[in-house]
Amino acid sequence: MPRPVRFTYIHARLAAALLACAAAGACATEPSTRSAPAPDAPMQLADTDALLAEGKIAEAIAQLTRVIQENPTLTTAWVKVGDIYKDQGNYAAAEANYRRAGQLDPANYHAAFNHGLMLQLLDRVAEAVRAYLRAVAIQPNSREANLNLATAYLQLKESSQALPYAERAVRIDADYGPARVNLGAVYAALERHADAVTEYEAAAGLMDLESSPELLLNLADSLGKLGRFQEMASTLERLVSIKPTAPAYERLGSAQFRLRQYDAALESFRKAAAADPDHFPAHNGIGVCLLNRYLTSPPGQRDKPAREQAAEAFRRSLQINRNQPKIIELLSKYG
Repeated sequence: MPRPVRFTYIHARLAAALLACAAAGACATEPSTRSAPAPDAPMQLADTDALLAEGKIAEAIAQLTRVIQENPTLTTAWVKVGDIYKDQGNYAAAEANYRRAGQLDPANYHAAFNHGLMLQLLDRVAEAVRAYLRAVAIQPNSREANLNLATAYLQLKESSQALPYAERAVRIDADYGPARVNLGAVYAALERHADAVTEYEAAAGLMDLESSPELLLNLADSLGKLGRFQEMASTLERLVSIKPTAPAYERLGSAQFRLRQYDAALESFRKAAAADPDHFPAHNGIGVCLLNRYLTSPPGQRDKPAREQAAEAFRRSLQINRNQPKIIELLSKYG
């Protein structure tokens, strides 16, 4: 699944509907108690900008703290503090400031969107959905709010809810690769793999694959679901040339096995296990390839070493993950 994307696209390994109904419940906030800021507040905020430009972060926060003490309902000051903490990676502190800004000014898109972003980065995903719904209600055509809302719903495994927002993000900006990836992930979660392939292929033409190799892994998975194993293998061969990870080699082995390229599959599974010895699907792949070698050898000349090595691979896999009934069954039958 796409991850949360920051600057707005929350990767993010990595966006939903019923906006009117959902927003009606999610946008309820306490009435604003804003009052006019003190006359010198704009000057103090300008001083804060100067401090930030000079890299004097602590001084800027101290200045904003004084501004808030004197003007506790000044939304801009709360937002600025939130921005500073977000840039520092202090998401908990940023969340608190964006939350307060949103309470003071429920129509403030920057506060609502970044509140959702911080909540998502803090893994408070259900709360993030509510914040993003507020942001979308304020700016329905925000690419980032629709995209991140979809990713949050995906994290909650609510793919049907994610779909309308993911589709809207693409309608807003059809040339934005991350939006295409996100929509592909939603389609894949809904088992609409032909549609997923279309989106992933569109994204591949828009993005730098060396910096987004997960896109090829997603594309390969959907191609496999469609039985397009030769295309799956070609995609994964491209992926391992960019980023040779255990999952990439293991998926490549699976595609090659389906294509009856058994020796190549065994080699790929072994490369996956070498890249990550704890990636148990790689050991399963090794075991299946070796067991297949044993079972297809002539009856009077069974390849017993292959059977023994297969059993050892299955045992190694079960040491990593015991909850594999099919592997246990294979091991009990051939081990």
